[in-house]
Amino acid sequence: MTSTLKTGALSATLAAAMAFGAGAAHAAAEKYVLDPSHSQIVFNYNHLGFSTSYGMFSGFDGEIMFDVEDPAASSVTVSFPVTSMLTGWEERFAHFMGDDFFGGADETVTFTSTGIEVTGEKTALITGDLTLNGVTKSVVLDAVLNQAGEHPMAKKTWAGFSATTTVKRTEFDLGQFAPYVSDDVQIDISIEAMKAE
Repeated sequence: MTSTLKTGALSATLAAAMAFGAGAAHAAAEKYVLDPSHSQIVFNYNHLGFSTSYGMFSGFDGEIMFDVEDPAASSVTVSFPVTSMLTGWEERFAHFMGDDFFGGADETVTFTSTGIEVTGEKTALITGDLTLNGVTKSVVLDAVLNQAGEHPMAKKTWAGFSATTTVKRTEFDLGQFAPYVSDDVQIDISIEAMKAE
């Protein structure tokens, strides 16, 4: 479940890559870096039909190469340790890090975009390779550019994105207790990125 969330996190970063409408046109792709203090990946799953459980990843880094003139030529890469997961309950975190799921603290989640399809003025589908628990699968993020322009306090070029996707735990060998604990994990991503200097 947590694994799935991570996938979402990577997806969120991809969302930033779709800043197709942000800023003035430039001749080539420009580098944007995630603001770790305002980037989160929230995941949720059904627990035995009784409740919906939530978790989050925050404070992660990522890089976006954004081509304003040709958004489809943009790219994004992200990576973060599984141990950056927040569950709100220490025993649940320990459970996720145990043998039933990740089985250790050395796991790193990575996402590398492989394609961007612009679907509207502020929307895009971002496809990428998500590596989780040693398994790599293609995932698609439904991304939205929330806002782009000068940050009112930082006085720098900034962009904000949101994205959603759903991943299956079993596809990443993390399907313990499925289907009683849902195989599907919903991921909601919200990130901010600043133009690199």
